[in-house]
Amino acid sequence: MSSALKWMPLVATLALAGCARDGYFDDRRADYVDAEESAPLVLPEGRDTRRYRDAMPVPEATGAFVSQGEEFRVPPPRALGAGSGVEPGAVARREVGDRRWLVVGAEPSAVWSELERFVEERELEVVRRDASAGELVTSQARLSVRPGLQRGASELRCEQDGAPLEGCLRALARRFEARGATASASSLGVQRPEDRVRPRLTREGGEWRLAVPFDLERTWAELSYQLESDFAVAGRRELVARDAQAHAFVVDYLTLSERSAGLLGALTSLGGEAPQRIRLVLEAAGPEQSVLRALPADERELSAEDRRELLERVAGLLG
Repeated sequence: MSSALKWMPLVATLALAGCARDGYFDDRRADYVDAEESAPLVLPEGRDTRRYRDAMPVPEATGAFVSQGEEFRVPPPRALGAGSGVEPGAVARREVGDRRWLVVGAEPSAVWSELERFVEERELEVVRRDASAGELVTSQARLSVRPGLQRGASELRCEQDGAPLEGCLRALARRFEARGATASASSLGVQRPEDRVRPRLTREGGEWRLAVPFDLERTWAELSYQLESDFAVAGRRELVARDAQAHAFVVDYLTLSERSAGLLGALTSLGGEAPQRIRLVLEAAGPEQSVLRALPADERELSAEDRRELLERVAGLLG
C-alpha cells in the first residue's frame, strides 16, 4: 500500500474533528440557548382550510395526570392512527339496538347551520326551533344536534316518536358528505373542545376506573366502534367479544407488566410475551355519566397498574 494512502484515515479524522467545536461531534446545545423566536407564519385570509393540516401532528395526552407517591407520571399521548375518529367533513354511522344516528366531523355550530339550510331547501314546516338545545322539530321529524364524544365531532339524529328515520338519515349523510361540513358558525351555544369535560381516571377502593362524561348508550356505541378498530393487533390487543345487553367487552391485551417482563426476557434470552384476557364493563353512573372497569377474565391477577394503563389507552380512544 502506498505511504500516502496509509495516512488518509488519519487525515479524514482530523478533518472531521476540525469541523466540530468540541471534540469529534458538534455540540449544538448553545444553538438552542441562543435561538431567537421569529414571527409566526400568517396564511391568507381567503384560504381553503380543508387543504391545510399539520405536517407533523403531535397527539394530545388524554386522561388525568396520576400521582404515585412522590413520583409524577405523565399520561401517554394517544398513538397516531389509534382508533377511527371521524375526519373533518366526513360522516359515520353509529347504532345501538334499534337506535341509529350520524357522527359528523364538524363542530355542532357548523352542523346546525347546515341543518337549517337542509330544512329550508326542502320547505319543511318548522314546528319548534331551539338553537341553544340544538333541536329542530318539523311536522315530519325531530332533528337534533349535540357535541360528539370525539373532539371536533357532532352527533346528528333524525327521529319520529323516538324511532330513527332511515330515509332522513341517508339524505342528511349524503348532504354532509357532499358539502364537507363547511357551513359557517351559527348561534348554537355549545361547549368548545377545550372547555369540554374529558374522560378521567379515578380510584375507588384501590381500583382504577374510567369516568366518562357521557350517557351509557352513547358511550357504548362509540367505545364499540373504537375498540373494533383499534383492538385489532394480533398478540398485542384484540377485541374478542362484546355483550350489548351487559354493556361489556372481552379483550386480549398485552399488559404493561407483561410488556416489561417480555423486554427483560428478551434481554436475558428468557420466555416471551403473553396477552391477558380482560373484561371491560361499562356501567351507568348518572344521566350523563358512565364508568368503565377492567376486570380479569382468566386465571391471572390484574394489577392496579395494569388496569390503570389499559383504561388510560381506552380514554385516548374516547378523547
